[in-house]
Amino acid sequence: MKIGILGAGGIARVMAETVNGMEEAQCYAVAARDLGRAQKFAEEFGVEKAYGSYEEMLQDPQVELVYIATPHSHHYEHVKLCLEHGKHVLCEKAFTANAAQAEEILKMAEEKGLLLTEAIWTRYMPMRKTIDEVVASGIIGKITSLSANLGYVIEQNERIHAPELAGGALLDLTVYPLNFASMVFGDDIVKVDASCVKIDTGVDGQDNVMLTYRDGKMATLYTTIHAQTDRRGMINGSLGYIEIENINNYESMKVYDLDRKVIASYEAPKQITGYEYEVRAAIRAIREGKTECEEMPHAETIKMMKLMDRIRADFGIVYPFE
Repeated sequence: MKIGILGAGGIARVMAETVNGMEEAQCYAVAARDLGRAQKFAEEFGVEKAYGSYEEMLQDPQVELVYIATPHSHHYEHVKLCLEHGKHVLCEKAFTANAAQAEEILKMAEEKGLLLTEAIWTRYMPMRKTIDEVVASGIIGKITSLSANLGYVIEQNERIHAPELAGGALLDLTVYPLNFASMVFGDDIVKVDASCVKIDTGVDGQDNVMLTYRDGKMATLYTTIHAQTDRRGMINGSLGYIEIENINNYESMKVYDLDRKVIASYEAPKQITGYEYEVRAAIRAIREGKTECEEMPHAETIKMMKLMDRIRADFGIVYPFE
């Protein structure tokens, strides 16, 4: 399947590398707001077509699936543009800046019969199913809580500081622990306690979120743009606990008993970059005539966006374009 990449930044480069390592996909086109930048990108990654505007690439009939790699603030307008040109879309997380935007474009995709799915890669990885199976097996007994963290020193990134680009930790980092909690515990949340420490531009630099579920389970989540964290996910039960290394790109999982001894261990399979799983899921869904991927259904994307809207309201943050 011929893929067009909309945007030529860092995450677009990872996708180009990924697709170049796949048999079922071709990195056919790239579009940037500057033709020279697109041409440089195309030359580096062996991309056949380079376009100096997004509209020009979307007018190319050979582009079958578009990967959107622009800032969160622009996902809504760029997805709409793709759908208006009859293109299937794989949109980088966070899906949009808010739930209202998400609902509108998902409805639009369904009406047009086009695939639109969120590229939250951890939802598509093989280890996700392994985690589900181990949790469901009862090996750690009655599960009561989980914790997850994600932190990188990315405060030097200008986009992270910019309210007009929907900057801050929430849409870049906190989205991952929230999705981790959702995959393990579901979405029947009865209470959300959220706080943040803002940076000088008014967006969040560090987030703490505690989720309480109807069945009494609790999830404690922490993210930061200022420091490196261990990125671990811990799931706690009456017979032991599960430790997941790197909730942002699963590396391994260990199961411990009440004596803190390892009783089971799992390694993630080798990968190109980890992005290949979402691409394969999108291609499969398109070939099956679906408008969503089973790994990240539209309803789940909307739930996550509504949860982040709720958290951001607690933070007292409104993006200038809202």
